[in-house]
Amino acid sequence: GKIHGIGARYCPSIEDKVVRFADKDRHQLFVEPEGLDTTEMYVQGMSTSMPIDVQYAFLRTIPGFEDVKMMRPAYAIEYDLLDPLQLYPTLEVIKLPGLYSAGQSNGTSGYEEAAAQGLVAGINAALKIQGKDPFILARHEAYIGSLVDDLVTKGADEPYRMMTSRSEYRLILRQDNADLRLTEKGHSIGLVGEERYARFLERKKKYEEAMDYIRTQRFTPKEEINRALESMGTAPLTTGTGADQILKRPEMTYRKMMEMLGCPAFDEEAVEEMEITVKYEGYIARQEAAVRKAARMENEKLPPDMDYLSLDGISTEARQKMDKIRPLSLGQAARIPGVSPADISVLMVYVKQRKGKKGAE
Repeated sequence: GKIHGIGARYCPSIEDKVVRFADKDRHQLFVEPEGLDTTEMYVQGMSTSMPIDVQYAFLRTIPGFEDVKMMRPAYAIEYDLLDPLQLYPTLEVIKLPGLYSAGQSNGTSGYEEAAAQGLVAGINAALKIQGKDPFILARHEAYIGSLVDDLVTKGADEPYRMMTSRSEYRLILRQDNADLRLTEKGHSIGLVGEERYARFLERKKKYEEAMDYIRTQRFTPKEEINRALESMGTAPLTTGTGADQILKRPEMTYRKMMEMLGCPAFDEEAVEEMEITVKYEGYIARQEAAVRKAARMENEKLPPDMDYLSLDGISTEARQKMDKIRPLSLGQAARIPGVSPADISVLMVYVKQRKGKKGAE
């Protein structure tokens, strides 16, 4: 009862588990060696803030731990945070230009989330000093984009952790295409050196060669082709068919097409990327259509000096939240909790009216 902060949702303490999952009569623990050259073990799943005598008492109820000794007792921390709603998507503090905030101080859990923010804040601080445009990754371009947008648009009432499920575009935010998505951006702002960039261009060229082949090659229903297809457990052709359509079959791989249909060999990484692109093409196309629709909202920039509190026809909650967050685009405004589609429609009218007045002037 002494701790009032909301704990990390994905690694609760043992006392949290007992309360939250009162219907369970057991909880799983993992005994993890701390390293190759130590006898120290970490009891994963038993984080706690109980007094030391209580910790000893319950640890010794675990089979094999009857004579356990603690190197260090478990302990709890509570930390204050800077409300991330006070930040621009560059991670610059809205009311203190030139100051950037990154890391757990913005309400996230540590490690990857903190590193991602440090990268964004560092890039933008450097670009600002150089008088260059800010660097903002969109939600469809990188998980960093989703992470930062969630923080500065929705805030954090518990330690925020980046998970794939938080991104509506996770089908195109894959590990295999991360370099294709981001290397050119890194090169344009000076974070990717020429040697690495040359390697990337070579890989991209190999991928494009593989894609060009699979898109343009066609097979006709010849006897030897159909015999090969049937031997691979797939249906014979009845009409001319593109190589990409054959590859889309669930039982088909490009390696089989090389062995049985005489398709040329390509770089292994390029083939993997090509297979993913072809097999998931329908789903990817659907997601890319959603990206284009969202991009129209993101491209509609909002004036930085917009007086949201004086806008009629928009709910009081929406006006207050937009005034606090100062969204940079209609897209960001639409993602603010409490801002309805009706509010966005009215806001669009105000933006168009304002543009018309500026044009007349």
